[in-house]
Amino acid sequence: MSPELVTQALAQVRYPGFSRDIVSFGLVKDVAIDGRDLRVLIELQTNDPKVPEQIFKDCHAVLDELPDLGEVKVDIEITDPPQGGGGQGAQDPTAGQSSIPGVRTIVAVASGKGGVGKSTVASNLALALAASGARVGLCDCDLYGPSIAQMFGSDERPMANEHDEIIPIEAHGVKLMSMGFLLDDRSPVIVRGPMATRYTQQFLRQVAWGELDVLVLDLPPGTGDIQLTIVQTVAVDGAVIVTTPQEVALIDARKAVSMFSKVNVPILGLIENMAWFECEHGTRYALFGDGGGVREAERLGVPVLARIPIEVPVREGGDQGRPVALLPAAESDASAAFHSAASEILSTLPAR
Repeated sequence: MSPELVTQALAQVRYPGFSRDIVSFGLVKDVAIDGRDLRVLIELQTNDPKVPEQIFKDCHAVLDELPDLGEVKVDIEITDPPQGGGGQGAQDPTAGQSSIPGVRTIVAVASGKGGVGKSTVASNLALALAASGARVGLCDCDLYGPSIAQMFGSDERPMANEHDEIIPIEAHGVKLMSMGFLLDDRSPVIVRGPMATRYTQQFLRQVAWGELDVLVLDLPPGTGDIQLTIVQTVAVDGAVIVTTPQEVALIDARKAVSMFSKVNVPILGLIENMAWFECEHGTRYALFGDGGGVREAERLGVPVLARIPIEVPVREGGDQGRPVALLPAAESDASAAFHSAASEILSTLPAR
């Protein structure tokens, strides 16, 4: 028995009332193994006695099933809630975060690096999720290089409702918000960091998203102000990391993974984009290296959600406003990969 196996088992224990587990919330503070005996230390900030009771029972339910263990002891320590955070807020282990009304789950698509096709992946994942029957929204959080409007083929301008909320644009069955809908393609966004984060918060919280099963966030490259503001203030249920196979992209993907780890956002999986090019004779060429994303996913202990090949329809779809995921899977390996990834993501996102 190893601490890693114990932690994997504890990752099955959900914090009561949330879709995340106690491991991803950072509540498991110590796992000690002495011979065959096991001791687990969990720290909570809550005023509700039912929370530790439920976590205690759920921990024993999974740990007692582990083989070759003697005495299993689960210690739960209740620490002082944050000042000024009484009531329900003190029971929330993501103290600074809050959900978006009407949105059941939030998935961030990130890369840590520009140029790896993150917006292409976010667009096609959103469409594939919608094709499964989910109610989906897509928020383009890249203020300086918005591309969602172009990829969905819409030049509409958003309107406001009676509550001064922005009404999102809808295209191909997905609700959309992007700076690209507010500016023409020749107008740059020239704002400093504080204003950029303010615009991002408006896109998330002052948009009339309605009832959504999944809101996909297309994050900008890097790990700067916008990304940190989002993950620290919005209850993100999971992140999808996009990379190309070569090491220069993987270096920045690791930084994105580290950022999400520091704010207890679980990594749903990795998507390796531009994995290969297949010529008309059936020969595959690994233009950006072979399998770097797969090896990185193995190192991180997360699934490879998809390996997206380089296909002309992917580029054409993005330029023409009809992303490749709209094609039947039989007509495009890339489309098939996006739909497979969407199915796996849905299967790992418990309902709130």
